[in-house]
Amino acid sequence: MAGPHALPRRLHRLLPRLLRRGRTPGLRTAKTVLAAVVAFQVATWLDTSSSPILAPLTALLVVQLTLYETLATGWERIPSVTAGVLIAALFASVVGLSWWSLGLVVALSLVVGRLLRLGPHLAEVPISAMLVLAVGGAESAALDRVTETLVGAAVGVLVNLVIAPPLYIQPAGEAIAELAERMAAVSEELAASLRGPWSRGLADELLTRARGLATELARADRRLARTEESARLNPRGRAAREAQPRLRNTLTALERLHVSLRTVARVLLDRTYFLPEDEADRAWSPPAREALAEVLLVVATTLRDAGAVADGTRVASGTDLGSLTALLELRGRLADALLVDPRADPAAWSQHGALLDGVDLLRVELGTALQPPTTSWAPPPLAAAQRRAVRWAMTRRRQR
Repeated sequence: MAGPHALPRRLHRLLPRLLRRGRTPGLRTAKTVLAAVVAFQVATWLDTSSSPILAPLTALLVVQLTLYETLATGWERIPSVTAGVLIAALFASVVGLSWWSLGLVVALSLVVGRLLRLGPHLAEVPISAMLVLAVGGAESAALDRVTETLVGAAVGVLVNLVIAPPLYIQPAGEAIAELAERMAAVSEELAASLRGPWSRGLADELLTRARGLATELARADRRLARTEESARLNPRGRAAREAQPRLRNTLTALERLHVSLRTVARVLLDRTYFLPEDEADRAWSPPAREALAEVLLVVATTLRDAGAVADGTRVASGTDLGSLTALLELRGRLADALLVDPRADPAAWSQHGALLDGVDLLRVELGTALQPPTTSWAPPPLAAAQRRAVRWAMTRRRQR
């Protein structure tokens, strides 16, 4: 249970993230509003329809993307809207808007979208069709809706290009820092549990929580992948290229730390199965539990330092020798407490060795997490995927 001072500590850690240097408050919101308004006004000047709502809608979708996403997926967005408009035009000239015509249009739109393999843009086919069906337009309305889509896409790209193209560096740093904080909390929880009553059920619950960190790990990896993508075709991409080695270095270390933390939790649980369930409290001696608890508390502190490196509140200045020295000393204490005659208890000898291996890996990866990056990074060239596809095709042909 969190102590009375836990909330102020969390607020103290969150405040620097909310007031990050370099973040312009409301910039993304302002860009979105500007793109929608400009797209609507341009479509109005072109007199595409009395209510050119499709232009600001498309601009709103496009301005949220990175420049690379906009260009890479734009060819899917235009056909999806065009397909929906053409389907609706066929019905608009014959029937009006009713429950059965709406259902038929949506069903046909989804089928056509799947045939065209539009992927994430599949829903845009029925959305476009319903918009056109609602206004009851025929061929002229269909052409107007396509024009509105093109206007919205063009305005969204232009606003993204001219006004601070998104880089998504801060979301990635915050996701990695949050992952480090969650891992530190699990480490502290393990330490607190080792100092209290021990049971098989508690060990199993702690292992489940350690495994649950995989969700946060995947989220941080997605955020960092988006940051890497935002550096492509971006006039401001230098900032993302400079931040990527630091973020990737920390995230890679946290991935390995997660595996080691799970290993420690798993060994703690496995040992309880070599004793009757009501005697699980004797699975680990009090000196071993105390030494391991101290190790986990130092790990938690260093994890928070690694999170501060990721979100930019601390500079990666190298390995913290004090923390690693303390971990090495505590590891020695733990090894002494775990010393057992392998002939008397072969299972304990193996499990104690696995626990010490897990602690060693934690120490090594914590040092890696605080190291400044030594390599630079640049996004892969745009044609890299196409070249790989060509090489694969040529290899397959030679094998035949």
